[in-house]
Amino acid sequence: MKRISLAAATLACALPATAHDMHAEPRAYDHAPIGVMGDHLHKKGEFMMSARYQRMDMGGNRIGTNSVTPEQIVTTVPNQFFGQPMQPPTLRVVPTTMTMDMYMLGAMYAPSDTLTLMAMTMYMESEMDHITFQGGMGTTRLGEFTTRTSDFGDTRVSALVRLFDNTAHKIHLNAGISIPTGTISETDQILTPMGGTPTVRLPYPMQIGSGTWDLAPGVTYVGHEGSWNWGAQANALIRLGDNSADYSLGNRWEATSWLSYGFSDVFSVSARLQGSTQGSISGQDPQIVAPVQTAQTAFHGGERLDALVGANFLVTEGALRGHRLGVEFGVPLVQDLNGPQMETDYTLTVGWQLAF
Repeated sequence: MKRISLAAATLACALPATAHDMHAEPRAYDHAPIGVMGDHLHKKGEFMMSARYQRMDMGGNRIGTNSVTPEQIVTTVPNQFFGQPMQPPTLRVVPTTMTMDMYMLGAMYAPSDTLTLMAMTMYMESEMDHITFQGGMGTTRLGEFTTRTSDFGDTRVSALVRLFDNTAHKIHLNAGISIPTGTISETDQILTPMGGTPTVRLPYPMQIGSGTWDLAPGVTYVGHEGSWNWGAQANALIRLGDNSADYSLGNRWEATSWLSYGFSDVFSVSARLQGSTQGSISGQDPQIVAPVQTAQTAFHGGERLDALVGANFLVTEGALRGHRLGVEFGVPLVQDLNGPQMETDYTLTVGWQLAF
């Protein structure tokens, strides 16, 4: 697999933010962009609550860095299940668009000045549109269908451990684990190349959870000078064996860095780069067998470099004093996918935070 230089792409993600450990009084630009999580610690006895909404929108397909049409996919891409009953030699179903809406709730608590505990749960809704081509070969379209899933996803718990702090520069360790609370047995009705409409177990991208216990290690650096705030983070998601359906998603490695500027204590803007790489699926769910790319275990993962811009808002007076609102919008600069695989068009994150 080709490698995007994650060093050049910078260092990546984990939960909300409050700047109590940066200044006596919080400021909007003390926070990392809302899409960065686990970027700060709290003082002993502090709590923080957060809520986020994130949408990811995908449309079209690519192999590596090249976009491909549905007709190219069904005439050239082999089906790994060919030879099994009712399985054609090439793919015959192609996803065209997908949206993922994630609703995340987070909590942080600091039992000491050097340790902050963090937990996050998530509810996810996914929708994917498909084109089905007639069985056999050729490019005759049989029809279209849409699949949908929604449920609570995996749960993340972490410990943030301070390693270095000289007021202007801070480094801490992110030590987390992902608990497999999300389902991996979601089903829906599909349209087959032979015209049938069975209800089947959906392919991997439409499942809610990973089904595996995963390690989530990372390290974060944050610095500030005047009205400027910057930082970098590197983290990973490492699968600990196969799940109950005999597969595991690919390990994921991320890196991000950001730069923020505060126009005032209540408003700041940010720019961020994020690079990521993820492996393909290991093993296979025996109930996921279909001539569609999302069911093919090799067509998952790849490399991405995203550019994001954002803003943070902080209420400093009145009944809502201390409440924060963050927004961040990102688009991919590079997508090198183990394809055919759906392209990402954009991501949007909106979040609220309150420390007390």
